[in-house]
Amino acid sequence: MEYVIEMLGIRKEFGGFVANNNITLQLKKGEIHALLGENGAGKSTLMNVLFGLYQPESGEIKVHGKSVKITDPNVANDLGIGMVHQHFMLVENFTVTENIVLGNEPTKRGTVNIKDAAKDIAALSEKYGLDVDPHAKIEDISVGMQQRVEILKTLYRGAEILIFDEPTASLTPQEINELIEIMRRLISEGKSIILITHKLNEIMEVSDRVTIIRKGEGIGTVVTAETSPDQLAELMVGRQVEFKTEKTLANPKDEALNIENLVVLDYRGIEKVKGLNLTVRKGEIVGIAGIDGNGQSELIEAITGLRKVKSGKVTLNGQDITNKKPRQITETGIGHIPQDRHKHGLVLDFTIGHNIALQTYYKEPISKFGIIDYKKISKKAKQVIEEFDVRTGHGETTLARALSGGNQQKAIIGREVDRDPDLLIAALPTRGLDVGAIEFIHRRLIEQRDKGKAVLLISFELDEVMNVSDSIAVIYDGQIVDTLTPSQTTEQELGLLMAGQTKTKAAMKGDD
Repeated sequence: MEYVIEMLGIRKEFGGFVANNNITLQLKKGEIHALLGENGAGKSTLMNVLFGLYQPESGEIKVHGKSVKITDPNVANDLGIGMVHQHFMLVENFTVTENIVLGNEPTKRGTVNIKDAAKDIAALSEKYGLDVDPHAKIEDISVGMQQRVEILKTLYRGAEILIFDEPTASLTPQEINELIEIMRRLISEGKSIILITHKLNEIMEVSDRVTIIRKGEGIGTVVTAETSPDQLAELMVGRQVEFKTEKTLANPKDEALNIENLVVLDYRGIEKVKGLNLTVRKGEIVGIAGIDGNGQSELIEAITGLRKVKSGKVTLNGQDITNKKPRQITETGIGHIPQDRHKHGLVLDFTIGHNIALQTYYKEPISKFGIIDYKKISKKAKQVIEEFDVRTGHGETTLARALSGGNQQKAIIGREVDRDPDLLIAALPTRGLDVGAIEFIHRRLIEQRDKGKAVLLISFELDEVMNVSDSIAVIYDGQIVDTLTPSQTTEQELGLLMAGQTKTKAAMKGDD
């Protein structure tokens, strides 16, 4: 059997921390090969070795049967290896074409020939069904479209082997389906793909084989058609995983959050939240289900003080918090797990310990008379890291940017839950997390509810909304169009309501 890529016995260390230990991965031509593992298991590290961003301590890499040394990404590109990173490497105020040719600019008589490059990119885009406008600015296009630009960037450089690093972590369900079709088209055109993911349903749908890594060790490779999600989850985590979160019936009490006739504008001055009404009571989880872009982001930002409210009222425990400053709102009793962990959740160049203290550093017991006690920060951080199973290389002194995405998320959730807020806003709390971490976080949200706290869950994952929520508010075009009980609805009915159907039509179609 000839493989297009062979990674044999790869070992990678970071200052004594072993990220990859004797891992073997072999990619056949024309296959989608999934690389599965928990957050922090070493998946991205292994692919960064293949792409030349890291150099291994030991092991061998072969491309088309020949042993190679991949000293940097340019060498990887020359060998036909391209990587679509989880966090896109794009310049926001450049056009699609400018981003794609960056570092590889075509010239004509000594000047950069953008016009011809745009034509080539349009042709590539059409060939692979990517539907990208070469002249659009990155800042003006959706996350899903930005990802297509990253794919085009690799194809423009002649990649035959594509590495996708958690490609669906930031995508809507519709964009995920479109991406799966794009991957299949790439394979039909003779490409080979390594897919880093921990979404078992996507692995079952799209991959041919799966290599599993657990805590930096290679567990083995299985044929997808010969396994099941349950078996893959157990191989990945090392124990059986409960996909359905067990919970008792909710016992809601007094009103915690009340939103009346809320109107919020986006950055262009367009109404994104349009007279929205919503109530969340203590002792219940209200899930907001909707397609991305229907006002969810603006709603969360308005509640938490990150965006001004044009009109309407937001109250917490009867206290008006409309247009208050974020710190005032936080101190009123709101915890916020933001949807963008890098933009609003962490200071990436701070240690994880300092990030855990971001909401409390100015208060006792951490601060007295304006003087911060760093030993107390360290003690609190160690407690949160242990309780929330945040996997770090060097404990609380590890820089936030050095953690895997899932461990960054667990640190944020630990920080917010530890403050014991009356209302916990959880926006896409399990985005980018593996099944073990998802199970853990769902339990934590239910624990908050059972302690008599209010939880507002915003998610694009219908199974998560159905599984965790006690009540589901469907958002469409900036308004709550219906409120449902999970046990009395279906994912199909929910999906139709999210797409703007009336309840009667959705129910009729659900019965078909």
